Amino acid sequence: MDSRFSLFLILSALLASAALADISATADPLIRQVVDDEQRSSSLPNVAAAADNLLGAPEHHFSLFKKNFGRSYVSQAEHDYRFKVFKANLRRAARHQLLDPSASHGVTRFSDLTPREFRRQFLGLRKLGLPSDANTAPILPTSNLPADFDWREKGAVTAVKNQGSCGSCWSFSTTGALEGAHYLATGELVSLSEQQLVDCDHECDPEEQGSCDAGCGGGLMNSAFEYTLKAGGLMREQDYPYTGTDRSTCKFDKSKIAAKVANFSVISTDEEQIAANLVQSGPLAVAINAVYMQTYMGGVSCPYICSKRLDHGVLLVGYGASGYAPIRMKEKPYWIIKNSWGENWGENGYYKICKGKNVCGVDSMVSSVAAVQTAPPGTQ
Repeated sequence: MDSRFSLFLILSALLASAALADISATADPLIRQVVDDEQRSSSLPNVAAAADNLLGAPEHHFSLFKKNFGRSYVSQAEHDYRFKVFKANLRRAARHQLLDPSASHGVTRFSDLTPREFRRQFLGLRKLGLPSDANTAPILPTSNLPADFDWREKGAVTAVKNQGSCGSCWSFSTTGALEGAHYLATGELVSLSEQQLVDCDHECDPEEQGSCDAGCGGGLMNSAFEYTLKAGGLMREQDYPYTGTDRSTCKFDKSKIAAKVANFSVISTDEEQIAANLVQSGPLAVAINAVYMQTYMGGVSCPYICSKRLDHGVLLVGYGASGYAPIRMKEKPYWIIKNSWGENWGENGYYKICKGKNVCGVDSMVSSVAAVQTAPPGTQ
């Protein structure tokens, strides 16, 4: 036992040194994520082997990537450039795998994008702070919270959506929270229109210059709730479908409102309060640092080092009592996050991140929304 513990300390020190070296080599903060079912083990050598496997035969990995994700390039020069980016992302994924053995990192549909391209096209949280006039959620009792909880099992979560190459994540986080709140208020699960927010919502925080919601240019969930409150509500997805661009004029039809906001609140950064509000109020709008999500494939992400600079809007739908974290030699609870990059990313479109210590800023900007009961569209 003593020799195994000594080995653990040595390997931990080596990983920490690697992390510091990686920070100095790149502006991106580090991530740590999960090995897949075949690779999961409590021994770090297997994790290292998994990372090494990513770096072998990059031409073969790139060929499979192009086939699996339907990639083609307009010229040989573009192909060669994307292959270069792909190899760089293989190295990043291998580092992430070593630093986060409780999650699986590897080739994803974002593997031919630079980190800058990834941030510009697939993130989109426009502002890092919370509005100064936001309502604060009341403190809730936490003594009888269930050990596990998942709104998907209770019918309050729509299917995973895909924002495409548009920085509109904030709109999907907003609609997801209101979809859940509307379900709680009416018993009806309705897919709401992100495109209405992209086209029509230009709500601003007067205290923050450049913080207006701006379609594919980014936005903020609380500002979108404010817009929805002022506009009277959101239309159904089927009545105002998503296009993935912000070059259209607003087509909001007030006679087709499907869900209305009664009020919205900012929740304490205390994780027990977040859990209590989740259970009571439905899925929550959450901001997160997403830099490690570019290479994430599955498992419970629990990075040792992760920036708390918030750049992505997602939806918190539940939590689990334990997650596999061999490097910490104990199980870890985790949050269940619904993302907006389609079902072919992560765990069928979902992301698990460990609870505790505000990992990647996941506890820093959490909001709940309450809905009012509405009549069916066309009967108001």
